Amino acid sequence: MSIWIFFKIIGSLALLIYGMKVMSEALQKMAGSQLRHILGTMTKNRVTGIITGMFVTCAVQSSSATTVMTVSFVNAGLLTLAQAISVIMGANIGTTLTAWIMSLGFSFNFTNVVFPAFIIAILLIYTRRHRYLGDFLFGIAFMFFSLAMLSETGAAMDLGHNEELLRFFSSFDTSSYITIVIFLLIGTLLTCILQSSAALMAITMVLCSSGVLPVYLGIALVMGENIGTTATANLAALGANTQARRAALAHLVFNVFGVFWVLCCFYPFVDAVCSFVNYDPLSGSTDPVKLSVVLAAFHTSFNVCNTCILVWFIPQIERLVCLMIKPRGTDDEDEFRLRYIGGNAIMKTPELSVLEAQKEIQAFAERIQRMFGFVRELLGTQNDADFNKLFSRIEKYEGISDNMEIEIAKYLDSVSDAHLSDETKAKIRAMLREISELESIGDSCYNIARTINRKMAGKEDFTERQYEHLHQMFELTDDSLTQMNVLLTGRKDNFDVNRSFNIENEINNYRNQLKSQNINDVNNHEYTYAIGTMYMDIVSECEKLGDYVVNVVEARMGTRQKDA
Repeated sequence: MSIWIFFKIIGSLALLIYGMKVMSEALQKMAGSQLRHILGTMTKNRVTGIITGMFVTCAVQSSSATTVMTVSFVNAGLLTLAQAISVIMGANIGTTLTAWIMSLGFSFNFTNVVFPAFIIAILLIYTRRHRYLGDFLFGIAFMFFSLAMLSETGAAMDLGHNEELLRFFSSFDTSSYITIVIFLLIGTLLTCILQSSAALMAITMVLCSSGVLPVYLGIALVMGENIGTTATANLAALGANTQARRAALAHLVFNVFGVFWVLCCFYPFVDAVCSFVNYDPLSGSTDPVKLSVVLAAFHTSFNVCNTCILVWFIPQIERLVCLMIKPRGTDDEDEFRLRYIGGNAIMKTPELSVLEAQKEIQAFAERIQRMFGFVRELLGTQNDADFNKLFSRIEKYEGISDNMEIEIAKYLDSVSDAHLSDETKAKIRAMLREISELESIGDSCYNIARTINRKMAGKEDFTERQYEHLHQMFELTDDSLTQMNVLLTGRKDNFDVNRSFNIENEINNYRNQLKSQNINDVNNHEYTYAIGTMYMDIVSECEKLGDYVVNVVEARMGTRQKDA
């Protein structure tokens, strides 16, 4: 084999992988939020979960993308482990469509068709409205072009008459289970290395259609691809939480079990698939069309049968992976740790990254409200030791809020380097504003705590009436934070934005009332000017905090307060 033919094969495989990647990402960008909504809502039971996984995988043409997306949804708490397992089962069926598309590439010569497709695709890419359709067309044209090149190169190499290669593969006994297992392990290893089962499927089709690789060994490679493709999700789950790692492991368990039972009845099962497509595996026929259909048919039969068997055992699979992966030690809420972002970014698209950043912002907002709860508690703490401990905790939270803003902003900045839709760009701008305002809320909480600390260090205390007013102001402020968190954790089309605006107006009016009253009380010598100043500092900081909350709400809703 000349060096140029070798480079042509490697180049064709590179084009195939790139074409699949471009096509998958374009489909995900076109579907975007709809796919997330489908995965989040259409998984009520195991049957709808399987259908959803199958539909999404057929849509994005990548089981790895669906599985990684599912793992991320489990990590974000949007799917339960049982729901994720059913989606992954469906994804395994959906991915078989790729093999059928590839068999189509071996059935017809698309070389003359792809060049007009490239021209149309590049024109669409440069039109703002249809650029994702152009990306999709570009990707699928690349895929068929690479398949045509692989087929032509395989024919040009005349592998069927290569004595050394024929001798090498004929040295393996196709009737031996040891040989089948060896090729299964080779398929697993190559898929893990290539990170693309489609590329190995293409190689398998070329080798089988050239007459070099017996169909039994080709099918063993396909079985190995099913195990190897699970590596992507397991790598993506390394930095995720326990449930997400269990979901990724469930994918591996599903495919390993499928391979195990098929190995137990390997030859009868393969012969049944071959007879179904009218092909004799012992004939030695090298009809590329028939062989590509045999491999695609086996891939589909394997995954459909495996799903039909294991769909009844989802609770048992769930228990098994829970036994295999124990929960990590409980995370200290007072330690800085990003939950949803910053981990492994394999196969993540901008749409999915934005979802994860949104979940991180929700966690940020919940932490900020918890911080305000400590401030409320601080106001009523009289014991010095307890006060100092609580104040130190608030100081720590202030540092955490600064770090969270920086880390989420850095993550969003890295996401914005990708090719984004206008909708996604707008989301990222809004999210950057949200984290800036959340950090400002953290600063306000800390400023209130410092004022309380200053009062504690002095000899004077607030009057009973001042405490009542401050508790009432804190109650209003906490209500505004609660409404903000309701918005961030729910769907904005179900949120009544006027409730947040009304609370903010209440805070403003109450601040103005207390300000006027404070001047009168100081003049009437109810308390000193110094204690009145600290009192109003807390009231004013609560009013600022309410403004920051409204800014977060506006950023999330994409609206502005009319009275502002």
